[in-house]
Amino acid sequence: MISLQQIAAIVSHYDLKDVTVGTIGSHSALEIMDGAKDENLKTICICQKGRELPYRRFKRLADEIILLDKFSDIIYPENQEKLRQSNTIMVAHRAFTAYLGYDNIENNLRVPVFGNRLLLRAEERTAPRNQYYLLEKSGIRHPKLYRKPSDIDGPAMIKVQEATRKLERAFFIASSYEDYEKKSNQKIEQGLVTKQDLDRATIEEYVPGTYFNLNFFVSPLTGETEFLGIERRLQTNIHDIASLSARQQMEIDVPIQYIEVGHTPASIRESLLEKVFEMGDRISVAARKEYPPGIIGPISLQSVVTVDLDFVVYDVSLRVPGNPIMATTSPYAKYYYGHTMGVGRRIAMEIKDATRQRKLSDIVT
Repeated sequence: MISLQQIAAIVSHYDLKDVTVGTIGSHSALEIMDGAKDENLKTICICQKGRELPYRRFKRLADEIILLDKFSDIIYPENQEKLRQSNTIMVAHRAFTAYLGYDNIENNLRVPVFGNRLLLRAEERTAPRNQYYLLEKSGIRHPKLYRKPSDIDGPAMIKVQEATRKLERAFFIASSYEDYEKKSNQKIEQGLVTKQDLDRATIEEYVPGTYFNLNFFVSPLTGETEFLGIERRLQTNIHDIASLSARQQMEIDVPIQYIEVGHTPASIRESLLEKVFEMGDRISVAARKEYPPGIIGPISLQSVVTVDLDFVVYDVSLRVPGNPIMATTSPYAKYYYGHTMGVGRRIAMEIKDATRQRKLSDIVT
């Protein structure tokens, strides 16, 4: 495992006046690079051949594009050396963890990563000290977990990967064990999921309510946990189906899926902000104890607000969440800084402050 001391040694040779922000060309790369350019930092975008068009079209964002046969080829020593020579700090997002893999990130990527690379794996529900563990240590409520399908005693959300597209989800709701058996067999027959993935699926209590993705930023330089804003996901085909009447839904009988295709902004009633701040502070404190040095940078608590105005967190993103809509719509970042901005710019600000204070090793691992 790559140690903090090894990364600090690499950073000690960086030219602090010429730092570059690096990202994998997918997920939220545009948001990350846009924020870096707003703060006058150089950028490198690592693209897989055939998937580079968006990063070429938005010419302002990428100072350099590195084209590779596969995203994971960034692990090759010559590619890592190129990044180090450019004083690159990599920024983690979902595609970064999915395409490089946690083992590579923890053991083989000898390039500084903004954030805590050892915390990234906790996002996976199959990890030993996973996001549920972190929420419990934080005293934050999450949906009840069912150990096995036969335990289902009320509406439950089955969280399972698609069979062919491993980054997409074939979630479904079951009201009982019999309903689970019926729907899971249908999805296997349709080729949407495999029996193996179903056996590894997470089964959670379905909590009705209004959902908000609460986005925070933890700064090691100030010691504060900032609430940056809220967004909601646009998912196909659940949103399309929900716009139809119940009769039409029954007539067409289309399998429901939860594939994220976009984002929309949201705000929350001011009287609930105290609870929002408390959740951010709690998970920040717990992560410092359980995964030192704790959270560095962005984190998202994907939450449901119940009719009792309680929060239930059903998912935690322990890296840059996919929410570019916040850059132009979030009032909460403006309350801090006097202007709207997204996660990308807040990361760039932290990097600039760290270089100015000669504390770059405090924000990278």
